[in-house]
Amino acid sequence: MSQIYLRQAQLADRDAIMKIIDEAKATMKRAGSPQWQDGHPNATMITEDISREIGWVLMFNRQIAGYAAMQLTPEPTYQHISNGQWAQPDQPYATFHRVAISERFRGQHLGQFLIANLLTLGIAKGLVNFRLDTHPVNDAMQGLAKSCGFIQRGKIEVDDQLDPHRLAFELNLSQPRAKLGHVSNDFMKPLLHHNQ
Repeated sequence: MSQIYLRQAQLADRDAIMKIIDEAKATMKRAGSPQWQDGHPNATMITEDISREIGWVLMFNRQIAGYAAMQLTPEPTYQHISNGQWAQPDQPYATFHRVAISERFRGQHLGQFLIANLLTLGIAKGLVNFRLDTHPVNDAMQGLAKSCGFIQRGKIEVDDQLDPHRLAFELNLSQPRAKLGHVSNDFMKPLLHHNQ
C-alpha cells in the first residue's frame, strides 16, 4: 500500500516545490491559460509560505507529490466579489492557494487527497468555511474544486499582471451540533448512577 500523507513544508523542500510549480505553469501555458504566467508563484512566495507555516507538501512514498498553501487570515482580494456573493461572508474561513500536483503523479486523484487533507487541517483549527479561486479557463482546477464539494460563488480579481480575473469557489461545512465530551458525559450519567 502506498504511503500518502500531508506534512508541513520545510525550507529544504523549496526546490522540489518549485519544480512542481514550474510544471503547473507549463501545463497552464499549453492550455492557453494566463494564470501563473506573470512570474508568480516564485521561490520568494514559497519561502514566505514556509516561514509563515502555511505551506504543505503532499508526500507519496517519501516523495513530494504536491503542494498547497492554506491561508488562515482573510484574503484581501476576496473582499469584493461580483456576479454573486459568498454564502458565509462574515464567518472565518481558510483559503487554498498555489495548489499543484507533480506531473509524475497525475491521474492518481492526489489533488482530491490534497484538498481533503487541507480540509481536515482546517477543521482541526476550528474552521468550517473554505475558499479558493482559479482562472476561468483552468478547467482542471475547477473540476477539482467541484469534485471536492466547492461551489462557484462569483468572480474576484487578484494581483496578476496579465489577467486578474478569477472564479471564486467556496465550501461550507456544517457546524458540529455538540462536543463529543458533552455527549459522552450525558450518555454515561445513567450508567454511573446505576453502578453507585
